[in-house]
Amino acid sequence: MDSVMGLVDLEKHFAFYGAYHSNEVNVAIHTVFVWPILFTAQILLHFTPPLLTLGFFPLNLCFFSTLFYALFYIAMDRRAGSLAASLTFFCYFLSSFVADSLSFSLAWKVVLPAQLLCWTGQFIGHGVFEKRAPALLDNLVQAFLMAPFFVLLEALQSCVGYEPYPGFNTKVKARIDADIKQWQEKKQKKHS
Repeated sequence: MDSVMGLVDLEKHFAFYGAYHSNEVNVAIHTVFVWPILFTAQILLHFTPPLLTLGFFPLNLCFFSTLFYALFYIAMDRRAGSLAASLTFFCYFLSSFVADSLSFSLAWKVVLPAQLLCWTGQFIGHGVFEKRAPALLDNLVQAFLMAPFFVLLEALQSCVGYEPYPGFNTKVKARIDADIKQWQEKKQKKHS
């Protein structure tokens, strides 16, 4: 049970994410590029064969991965997670429409440049502005599963002051500051 609770420990995961995304320019780059990565990945996953069929509706890898993301986000925080789940399903339906409009070979010609642009932007954000390697080098799940939710959560915090519970932002900020300080100390020891 503790491992399941650790998996959905929003404070712990958001602090980890925040420690790698403290520079405003890097945060802005991620805000722009994270959701398009999910969307374009869904376009390609739309072409996977159905695992189940519900009436005329094929349930493929795109559907099941979207469902998993949505449920995971809701488990992390019911209110913001529900919004993230809705956006994830909006991307699913929009990506399905786009994929149905394109052939697989044409979809690759759209998705590949979009993915390259988005990932390049994020790596530039980390290398030039954050001056820290991306979190995906330390936590691959964070990069692919949690990043869309955390980008949304950051936007909600900055735009409307959203907190999943009272004191969340203060606790997360303290953990982020401690993580960054620890990283800087390790970095300084390496260079000494």
